[in-house]
Amino acid sequence: MSQLKRMLSGELYMAEGEELGKIRDNMLDKLYQYNHAHYNNHKLRDELIKEILGGYKDKLKITPPVYFDYGKHTFVGKNFYANFDCIFLDVNTITIGDNVMFGPRVGLYTAGHPIDKDVRITGLEYGLPITIGNNVWIGGNVVVMPGVHIGDNTIIGSGSVVTKDIPSDVIAAGNPCKVIRKITTEDKIYWEGKKKIYEESF
Repeated sequence: MSQLKRMLSGELYMAEGEELGKIRDNMLDKLYQYNHAHYNNHKLRDELIKEILGGYKDKLKITPPVYFDYGKHTFVGKNFYANFDCIFLDVNTITIGDNVMFGPRVGLYTAGHPIDKDVRITGLEYGLPITIGNNVWIGGNVVVMPGVHIGDNTIIGSGSVVTKDIPSDVIAAGNPCKVIRKITTEDKIYWEGKKKIYEESF
């Protein structure tokens, strides 16, 4: 089994080597251009980010600077937005649904290292996939750890460290991140009222 296949299957693999190095180097050339393009050169950045990602849909905006391990293992749905300084350690797959928003400095870390020091110092590592559902808002400086699934419509509060799965339709926060409460019909009524006031002001 190749190192790439081992990596994507969640097995121990060796990151250093020609096979994975070529994939990273190709992506890093495009990522350098993306992060150093003139801020108003939207056309160039749109072309580059679509070449970097493994898959994407409509209305994609990732504000530079941004960082990937591989790029091709990250898949985003429609209407995705990531603010400044986000990190995608996509040694395994990162799958993001539709209508997802990231605050600044969100980190998605699929990469892990063995607990045993003697195995760890050999350079062997592993990765577990991260999945984020539809309509999710992740606040600034959140870290999502390997193997985590975040359900639809959920909000993750700023500064959280998400070590375990978070269900749909909740607000969660903390280190480690825990569910604070469900999102309810009262939330919908409140914010629809605010939206109506806004619309009537014009």
